[in-house]
Amino acid sequence: MLASDDDILARAEDWRKAGKGVAIATVVETWGSAPRPVGSHLVIDEEGNFLGSVSGGCVEGAVITEAIDVIGDGKARTLEFGVADETAWRVGLSCGGKIRVFVEKVN
Repeated sequence: MLASDDDILARAEDWRKAGKGVAIATVVETWGSAPRPVGSHLVIDEEGNFLGSVSGGCVEGAVITEAIDVIGDGKARTLEFGVADETAWRVGLSCGGKIRVFVEKVN
């Protein structure tokens, strides 16, 4: 079962109150079939702990890595992921869709 938006935002708040650096990733656009809908969230702390989901597979790992950089430098990023059907399974977009994810630091 996926975490609810309330759970994800509460976790972000808890981590911030504990003094941790935090970023939130949000699916802002999809094309074709995508694993998670627009508005899906993933919250990440500076140690790489996370809650929620923006895609799954290798995409999620790449978003977590970028989020740690966002926490470090404070610069938001928009990430795009998409693959041709023949390579979709290998990178975690089994549907062959494309997604755009916005990653920002939580202050």
